[in-house]
Order: sequence, then C-alpha cells, then structure tokens
Amino acid sequence: MPVLLLTRSPSVHDAVVPLCAAAGVGTEVCRDPVLALAAWATADLVLVGGDLVLEVAALAPARRDGVLVVAVAPEDAAFRAAVELGAQAVVDLGSAAEWLVDALADVGEQASPGRVVGVVGGSGGAGATTLACALAQWYAARAPTLLVDTDPLGPGLDRLLGMEGEAGVRWEGLAETAGRLGARALREGVPRRDHLGVLTWSGLRRRLDLPTVRRILPSAVRGHDLVVVDLARHGESVAELVDRCDDLLVVTPATVPGLAATARLVGLLGRDGRAARAGLVVRPGGLGDADAERVTGLPVVAALPDQRGLATSVDRGLGPLASRGPLARAARDLLGEAA
Repeated sequence: MPVLLLTRSPSVHDAVVPLCAAAGVGTEVCRDPVLALAAWATADLVLVGGDLVLEVAALAPARRDGVLVVAVAPEDAAFRAAVELGAQAVVDLGSAAEWLVDALADVGEQASPGRVVGVVGGSGGAGATTLACALAQWYAARAPTLLVDTDPLGPGLDRLLGMEGEAGVRWEGLAETAGRLGARALREGVPRRDHLGVLTWSGLRRRLDLPTVRRILPSAVRGHDLVVVDLARHGESVAELVDRCDDLLVVTPATVPGLAATARLVGLLGRDGRAARAGLVVRPGGLGDADAERVTGLPVVAALPDQRGLATSVDRGLGPLASRGPLARAARDLLGEAA
C-alpha cells in the first residue's frame, strides 16, 4: 500500500486525498488507529492526522521511517506526540503543504539511493564522453539509468546516442522551475529510450546552472539505479560535482602529453581528498600502466583499446555501444559488480 492516512477529520481528509490523487499514489484512509496497525509497517508512507496523533502515540507502534503528522493549524500536543512516534515532521496543511507534496513525489521509489559515477577526460579528446555514454548504455539494459551532461562545450550526449529527437525536459527547462522535483517526475520527464534517460541541453547557448544541478541531482539519484555524469575538465562546478560522485573515472591516453595534463587535473581534484575514489581508464599510447600510475598517482582500473566502427555507429544514431567490443567489455568490468 503506497499511503496510509489515519484521520477522522474531514478537513484533513479533504486536504490530503486530492494531493495523493494528483501525485498518482493510492491512499487507504483509516479512522481506527487499532485497525491501522496491521498496515503500519507495510505502507510506503504513513500520514497521521493531528486529530488521531495522541491515540496513535498511545498505541506505541514500532518506529519506522516515512511517518508524517498532518494537520490544519497543528496544536502543541501534536508536536509532542510526533516526537513519541518518531515522525519525520509535522505538516501544517494550511501553510506548509509543500512538505507533503515533496514526500508524495517519492512514494514507491527505491529506498536506497543509486550509484553516481563521474567520467572526466584527463586531457582534451581522451574519450571520456564516449565512455560515459557506453557505461550508461550498458547499464540501462539492466536497470533505470540516467546520463547527465554537465559539459556545456561537449557535443551533446543526446546526439551521441541518437536521442536528440526524443521529447523531454532539458537543462533549460529545469532551470526555469523552482522547488524540489520528485524522482519519478524527473525520470519520466527527461528524454528517454527504454531504461536510458539523458539530461542535456536543447540549444547551442549552454550554461550549467549550479543551483539547478544541486536541486536536480538528488532526485536523479533517488530515481535511478545508476547516474553517469559526464564532467567538464574546467569550471567552478567540477570540484563540487566530483564530491557528489561515488566513483570517478579519469580517461587518459598513455602518452607523455596526456599523462602530464591528467596529472594536473588530478592535482586540482585531489585537494581535500576529492581524488580518493578515482581510477584511471587508459587509452592507447606509448607508455605503460606503471608509468600512468606513477605520473598521476591514481590506479589503473581499466584499459580501453580503440574500437573499430565507433564513429559509424554514432553517426547512425546507435550510440557507441552498438555491438560487442572493447567498450562493452570495459563497461562490464567497471560496472559489473553493481549490476
């Protein structure tokens, strides 16, 4: 059962039930707290009306997450009872209903957040964007995945995947909205093909609005098993975005210029321990893995040979992972443990 509402109050009922209907979640209304105890532990969200909160607290139900006390102009006693229940908040339906709207937006979503993998090029043209697309394509065959474009000067991830014609909200549209966005609303709103969603720009004039990123990324993580972030090499947002990643893949050619540039990038990201979760994905060059690790200070986690037919696959709108090859093997090795 998605939502359990305990109340005898017509005003609470009439305020809450339409919000649940608008959010597309089912609601069971119960007037008897004793009878409601059978569904207390199984409901995704429990809403206790201020008119019944003292009775419910007296029953001492088992502590659980996802409990809100809802009331019109709640009295002091409701706050004290909410503490006894371990409720997350007391929602004043007259002035702070957005608390409830936010909670309803995520009903039915996964309890634990998804994994965030950042991909960045150690030097220009290293192939980080291609790897980011390949990771997202590989994982999307298994679970909901979002590919996030945070490089305003990049080619546009939807174009690399042949999804530029797919309808959906882009960064420009999200920047014009306010407030918290539900995980399901974001997942269903972005351009999508099966389990793969893409968040990028629609036009040529691009700017990454950091406040929008801060607001949207948590919803992305709640609504997807994997979020792949294609990172720019420069800009004020890079360090903060890296901090939000569970893993960071730095793509570098095994050449003297490539490793030198990568070492500078790692040096910047390594401040405050930001590079602690980072690993190198090495492209072909004249130097070996030991040289790459010595110069950059990062471990090599994958080698990525050139893939024949890659440009043709992208030009045909199939994305980089159209067939088996080095990219598919690298994606499997890098993400297989989380599949």
